[in-house]
Amino acid sequence: MKVIARTDGGSRGNPGPAAAGFVLEDAAGRSLQARAFFLGETTNNVAEYTALIKALEAARDLEADDVTVYSDSELLVRQLNGQYKVKSALIRPLYEQAAALTEAFSSCSIRHVRRDKNEKADALVNQALDAGRDIEESETGDAAHRAGPAQKHLRLGVLISGGGRTMLNILDRINDGRLNASIAVVISSRSTVAGVGRAQDAGLPVKTIRKKDHGDIDAFSERIAAELTAAKADLVIQGGWLCLWKIPPQYENRVMNIHPALLPSFGGQGMWGHHVHEAVLAAGCKVSGCTVHFCTNEYDRGPIIVQRTCPVADDDTPDSLAARVFEQECLAFPQAIQWFAEGRLRVEGNRVRVER
Repeated sequence: MKVIARTDGGSRGNPGPAAAGFVLEDAAGRSLQARAFFLGETTNNVAEYTALIKALEAARDLEADDVTVYSDSELLVRQLNGQYKVKSALIRPLYEQAAALTEAFSSCSIRHVRRDKNEKADALVNQALDAGRDIEESETGDAAHRAGPAQKHLRLGVLISGGGRTMLNILDRINDGRLNASIAVVISSRSTVAGVGRAQDAGLPVKTIRKKDHGDIDAFSERIAAELTAAKADLVIQGGWLCLWKIPPQYENRVMNIHPALLPSFGGQGMWGHHVHEAVLAAGCKVSGCTVHFCTNEYDRGPIIVQRTCPVADDDTPDSLAARVFEQECLAFPQAIQWFAEGRLRVEGNRVRVER
């Protein structure tokens, strides 16, 4: 199936209120999808890349095998075609995500088009900016529009036991407008780890709750739940959290964890950090990656939300593999949080379905 995608992104202020949009057509020019996404405060370049990523994801979901993308961002087109280097730390994760998505198709080309030849995508972006919400054009192609999956503002509770890198990645996404959320509380299981200082430096409220300060796991778990409830957390994020705790019924399917391997392999008690990467290398795996899943009261169990992969090189060390896996973690966790905010996750037994 051949798909033509026209993408556009814009920011009123750069950074300022921003939106990203795309139009998908078949080879005969018939409209397949037309959507725009309100992004909050961010830059033009972030909006342009977001539009491309959303278009490629939609084309993949349609099982297209031949995709041609037209964008009026000359910079984006030149970067994806290898003519310009990506120097911005803000853009590089988006560039890498877009480049990885192009590999899902037998053929994928990205071409520059003048703005006056990209009017429909541009119009969708402006409609989303004016409305302050997502926009989806009706399949009949008329002027009627309906709201896309609105991204609810989430209050996050973040659980850490170490350096807090996952926390900082999520905070970066919030600050640049790609994630409509706020970190309501950070809970650390250790008082001396770097993540505590990093959270305090970022102005985040921090609570230290050590397992050894509580009589048993029930008391430990109750204290965690009490702090999350006091902070009015909508979703709990375990980012390098090493302690098993009993998740109360009110937080069922509202606690997410990220694991630096492709579960169910290389999981369980004691499998964290370099222990995981050492095991992957010892097993001779050619592929590794990360897994975001809803938590249960067992280590590294629970319905899988999203997985991302990366190659294992013959000369990898645990450090080099960890760095490559973490690049995928920085993409996977925000994606899972966004889907939760959009109400797109449906848990059926031990499976998570992502609704369109």
